[in-house]
Amino acid sequence: MTNSSGSRHYLLIIACFVTLGFYVASYMRIPIVPIYAKLMGASTKMVGVINSAFFFTAGLLSFPMGFLSDRVGRKVVTSMGLLLVSFTSFALYLAPSPLYLVFIYFLFGVGLSAYGPTMMSLVADITPPTHIGRAYGWYTTSLYLGMSGGPAIGSWIAEKFGYGVVFASSGLLTIVLLFVMLLTIPSRTQLRILEGRSHPKIDSIKDTKLLNEALVASWIITWGGCFSLGMFVTFVPLHAHDSGISLSNIGSIFLLQGLTNALCRAPFGWLSDRIGSRSRFAVGGITLTTLAMVGLAVSHKLYQFLLYAVLLGSGMAIAFPSISAIITDVTSPSTRGIAMGGYNSAIYFGIMSASLIMGPIVEKWGYKVAFEASSLMTISAIFVFISMIRHYYRKH
Repeated sequence: MTNSSGSRHYLLIIACFVTLGFYVASYMRIPIVPIYAKLMGASTKMVGVINSAFFFTAGLLSFPMGFLSDRVGRKVVTSMGLLLVSFTSFALYLAPSPLYLVFIYFLFGVGLSAYGPTMMSLVADITPPTHIGRAYGWYTTSLYLGMSGGPAIGSWIAEKFGYGVVFASSGLLTIVLLFVMLLTIPSRTQLRILEGRSHPKIDSIKDTKLLNEALVASWIITWGGCFSLGMFVTFVPLHAHDSGISLSNIGSIFLLQGLTNALCRAPFGWLSDRIGSRSRFAVGGITLTTLAMVGLAVSHKLYQFLLYAVLLGSGMAIAFPSISAIITDVTSPSTRGIAMGGYNSAIYFGIMSASLIMGPIVEKWGYKVAFEASSLMTISAIFVFISMIRHYYRKH
């Protein structure tokens, strides 16, 4: 393993390629499993339990899985995640009852928690500190393209060939990606050699403690931004439908948000490397998500929903490559996995908490109050982030 720029670029391309394939394979099942469960006799309540199982498990276990990757190596834990996700794909096809789907989706969540924070840590391990923003920009672009494209591909396969082919395709693709990982990603020893040769002066100022103010602040603002995202994915379909927007146009709202979010990440990650002041990118981006919530609160026309979907996607794209880069900047390689585990937990729990907290508010006071209240939750996270990050940088 050499420390050449070409070697690093090659590894980043592989990481992005595997991540794109992993999230296509994982998310091509997302719109299919609820219908599949219904056909097996599951109630609507059971479908909700099945869907929530993997989000909850992924959020809960991302933290310990990140810690495990710090101890046993990135390659081992990502491979375990790929193997588990592949197993659950084939298991879905063989499940005899809806109850088994809950257990399978529990394991699916374990696989996601093993892959997500570990691969983010691996990207940091193979990237020079001066290029970390653009690296995370490309990485998260691959991730969100996979999340956006997977459901569309899965729906098309199910319509043409049936549900079983969707699950088999997902499992086979993940197995192929596992072999790509095993053949191309460096071992733990090789990664240490690569890290040891890179920017010792920059690396020496990183905080070697498990927790510090900047890391916790990054988790908090991540939770705040994903609270807005949770509001969008959970309640915009209902809000738009009640406003008379057709189902096809609701799909367009989600597509526009997803594409904006995915395609703008690499440019803004590059810009954060060039300009610096990553915390300003984080604050600016998450502030845009709060404005999107305020706008969605009063939206009733299609063009309004589309406009604020773009604003939300832009805010996420501006903020999250910089937040990921801040976490890398303020943690040492020995604690990076657990740091990224906390980051992934904040994403999942941010989305979940919006659904849980704001559902009763929507029922009692309506969408306008709920979306405005969600913006206040996110603003609170921004102020906490600003206070903690300033305190950290004053000390360092």
